Amino acid sequence: MKRTIQQLTITLAAAAILAFPAFSKQQSNPSNLADKVRHELVMLPYYNVFDNLTYRVDGDVVTLSGQVTRPYLKSDAQNVVKRIEGVGRVDNQIEVLPLSPSDDRIRIAAARAIYGYSALQRYGAGAQPSIRIIVKNGDITLEGVVANQTDKILAGIRANGVFGAFSVKNSLRVENGRG
Repeated sequence: MKRTIQQLTITLAAAAILAFPAFSKQQSNPSNLADKVRHELVMLPYYNVFDNLTYRVDGDVVTLSGQVTRPYLKSDAQNVVKRIEGVGRVDNQIEVLPLSPSDDRIRIAAARAIYGYSALQRYGAGAQPSIRIIVKNGDITLEGVVANQTDKILAGIRANGVFGAFSVKNSLRVENGRG
């Protein structure tokens, strides 16, 4: 019995030692790096529905892009991504949107129009809404993901009804890829 336990212990130890290199390779997998980058970006404390952060991972280089309403969010995004293990360099191409009371009013009105509409309320639930409302110089761009083509069209119609907006670009993607 004692010998069987010793053999089992040795077998388990050998399996753990052999599994460790595979685990290490899995940790450096680029898709895991992308998951870490995404996690860090969505956890930024001032990242909200009026900001749109995107990224691309190419080896150990992470390219950040998108639009933010606050200048410090651009630097915060770069700083958190820089600290991720496996990131060698960060290319920060995030655009800081111009300060504008008119754009702020349009942002609020668009959020109310979209998230206040019963068929689209579910997209506003949770910590990170799936429809991003980007306003620059009176022009609205909708970014993010919706469940179906109907919701994409509805969001565009609701945004088009916002008083003071010059144009609406509906860049929403449909989950199943048909939009």
